[in-house]
Amino acid sequence: MPLPSDERVVQLADDILKQFETIFGPHAGFRPAHAKGLLLAGHFTPSQQAASLTRAPHATRRHTPVSVRFSTSTGLPVIPDNDPNARPFGLAIRFHLGEHVHTDIIGHSTDGFPTRTGQEFLAFLRAVAASGSGQPSPTPIEVFLGSHPAALRFVQTPKPSPVSFATEAYFGVTAFRFTNADGVSSYGRYRIVPKAGVAHLDEAAAKAKGPNYLFDELSYRVSSGPVEFSVEVQIAGEGDVVDDATVSWPADRPAIAFGTLVLNAVAADNASEQKHIIFDPIPRVDGIEPSADPLLELRAAVYLISGRRRRQAPEVASSAETAAS
Repeated sequence: MPLPSDERVVQLADDILKQFETIFGPHAGFRPAHAKGLLLAGHFTPSQQAASLTRAPHATRRHTPVSVRFSTSTGLPVIPDNDPNARPFGLAIRFHLGEHVHTDIIGHSTDGFPTRTGQEFLAFLRAVAASGSGQPSPTPIEVFLGSHPAALRFVQTPKPSPVSFATEAYFGVTAFRFTNADGVSSYGRYRIVPKAGVAHLDEAAAKAKGPNYLFDELSYRVSSGPVEFSVEVQIAGEGDVVDDATVSWPADRPAIAFGTLVLNAVAADNASEQKHIIFDPIPRVDGIEPSADPLLELRAAVYLISGRRRRQAPEVASSAETAAS
């Protein structure tokens, strides 16, 4: 996973990382966002329709080992799971295709993203950092949201707490170009849907939960039996925007069943594995190509730079373990 050749992208990624640290503080060894997490192990089985969508190897093999990380939002490693700022929740999937060969899916529990470009996202973070409590209105973040309707829509989208990480749906916010063995291509976005069904808590029930309830419940659930998700790809229609993560496609767009995730254990050496693994927003596999979404190269740079720094930090307990201690 190389850094982008465009130095402007690398500089913007570094500026964004500095802004995350301004907001959340330095937490060596943890991610600058979605710091609190837990890594599970399992496998992926493609559907019968997967090969009609892409010739990628995990769409044609019988099974592919996976590592799947569930996380809360923010760069705070011990944020309570029921804190409203812990939402949206994250899910990242690594498909282990061979030794040092992999492809990833990265999603979160809100369908969309607050900004289209990295420059807008940096401005969003700066507005958040400049808007302390007790400031007169309009605060910098209020000004930003007033002039950026997509960001306002994202902030105002309901983000309820789930009963479990295993009862939440997750969305890949960027589109990819899928190409099958016959050379037929289509654009699509991932959706990861829980086999247990989507189930949320009301605010009162969420407030009554413990600060580590999602991670405790997930660990218990997977120790009692497999946790399963369906992976789908929503297909873009004629004229749908495929390079803007702030734009969701209409609900009536068809979804192709891509396969099933079966998670059966908490990953061994969880803290070390979470620290080491660097997920990649760009597929980098034959049969699945990035769209022209300007966030992709930037996100890849942010993940890689922060991941290299994380690996150099002293060993720490996993964020979920830290929260429980």
